[in-house]
Amino acid sequence: MAGHKTLDDLFLAVGLKGLRVLVRADLNVPMAEGRITDATRIERVASTITELADRGAKVIVLSHFGRPKGAPEAKYSLAPVAAALEPFIGRKASFASDCVGEVAQKAIDALPNGGVIVLENTRFHAGEEQNDDAFAKALAENGNVYVNDAFSCAHRAHASTEAIAHELPSYAGRAMEEELRALDAALGNPTHPVIAIVGGAKVSTKISLLGNLVKKVDTLVIGGGMANTFLAAQGKKVGKSLCEHDLLDTARRILANARSANCEIVLPTDVVVAAEFKPNAAAQTVSVDAVPNDKMILDVGTDTLAYIAGRLETAKTVVWNGPLGAFETPPFDQGTVAAARQVAMLTKMGALISVAGGGDTVAALNEAGATEDFTYVSAAGGAFLEWMEGVELPGVAALEH
Repeated sequence: MAGHKTLDDLFLAVGLKGLRVLVRADLNVPMAEGRITDATRIERVASTITELADRGAKVIVLSHFGRPKGAPEAKYSLAPVAAALEPFIGRKASFASDCVGEVAQKAIDALPNGGVIVLENTRFHAGEEQNDDAFAKALAENGNVYVNDAFSCAHRAHASTEAIAHELPSYAGRAMEEELRALDAALGNPTHPVIAIVGGAKVSTKISLLGNLVKKVDTLVIGGGMANTFLAAQGKKVGKSLCEHDLLDTARRILANARSANCEIVLPTDVVVAAEFKPNAAAQTVSVDAVPNDKMILDVGTDTLAYIAGRLETAKTVVWNGPLGAFETPPFDQGTVAAARQVAMLTKMGALISVAGGGDTVAALNEAGATEDFTYVSAAGGAFLEWMEGVELPGVAALEH
């Protein structure tokens, strides 16, 4: 992982006992009625926290939570999240009601070697989202070194993700290190042939993504609602399907760029259609040349799946973002589930490297029971998408100084 120092570099550089280590985590977990509904982000930062604490460091955790407007709001306090962290790190996690100033300083001073403390929401201060140098300096006063283990926040140039890295010796945590290694294997320096599977509802949200991928991959599979726009751009009738008719020229341009880059674009040749979008609606599979005017495309068909399967058999690397159909509503989940299970099987066999990310993608892979067998599944959302678009992520770039 060229350019980024890791925890291993930190362990070689200094003794950890008593060292105050600021760890930027992403504890912005979903909650309902005061309970965490998905603890994935807590699980992923736990190894960094425990490694540091086990070596005697004072571990000081920074995070945002929710969208407060630069001032304290009780509903966005990290206090309940701090308590929820304890089972994952196997020790007590204390809490300070501010992330800077005397309150934070006194709480950190009272922390024993090997102790863990979570500081209050960084977004309770306007300087956080402004990437304010003065606020970053105030945060940095709480520690001796800085560890960023929040790749999911790395696309934001905020004080606790970017500016602070210029104030202290800075390192990538274990989750950050794993994510960057996986992403490099997927698109940075991948083993070819590389296939990207991109789905979702709209082309408009993924124009930059598609534009970057056609330059990087050998085969680009386009599914979901966005495939309808490409079919329409080729003169196909798509009935009542979701379609961005104002983006047909954009779709044609992407197709032309793919041809210039020797990237094969795979669009559906047959599709599953229905008159209405509801669970277990009456559906049929038709050619893309025979979509009825009164029906909508909701999934890829069996011939399309067979072609994708053939491409996957020869692939060495797969990058996946977005479902192939309306996977939340059966029977329109079948294409996504079948393809996901094949990628999982080939990965388990050691035939390919598979990296996936994006909210809908993770949900779809979970439904297919395929998540555990993928090489890496990112929980980063927006940061993962921006990385796929080829955008430099401020929180990652700051670790390279």
